[in-house]
Amino acid sequence: MAPDSKPGGRHDSKPGSKRGDRRNDRPGDRPRDRRSGKRPLPQGEPFFTPGATGLRKSVEQRSAVPMTFLFTQVPRWVAPVVLVVLLLAGFAVTNPLGGVAVLPVIAFIGWLAYLSWPSLGAGGKLLRVAMLTFLVLLAATRFGAF
Repeated sequence: MAPDSKPGGRHDSKPGSKRGDRRNDRPGDRPRDRRSGKRPLPQGEPFFTPGATGLRKSVEQRSAVPMTFLFTQVPRWVAPVVLVVLLLAGFAVTNPLGGVAVLPVIAFIGWLAYLSWPSLGAGGKLLRVAMLTFLVLLAATRFGAF
């Protein structure tokens, strides 16, 4: 019996794969670039919406650099932790400073909602509108609108 085979002729590895073959690995399983310590860019479909024109094309092109920076240079935990801290500060502080804390969260969620809008179904669009409405109302209450 071969060293990597199991009883019944089954093998641990997938057919046709070789030791060290990274094609079947998930993107999160790849090691960081050893020279720079950076995560590799994700594989997959292009970032830009096919056939986009005008404002959408401009926003997508301008968003490519910050998104690439956010997803490759900054540790994965930084963005969610910063957003949660700002949102909690917006809930906890009942004066205009709480509203100021919520504004970057509104901007980030709105930016991601705008970029993902063409690929969403009705349910996804409704959830994003509801989330942004809630956040805008939270900020408005902190600024004394209600």
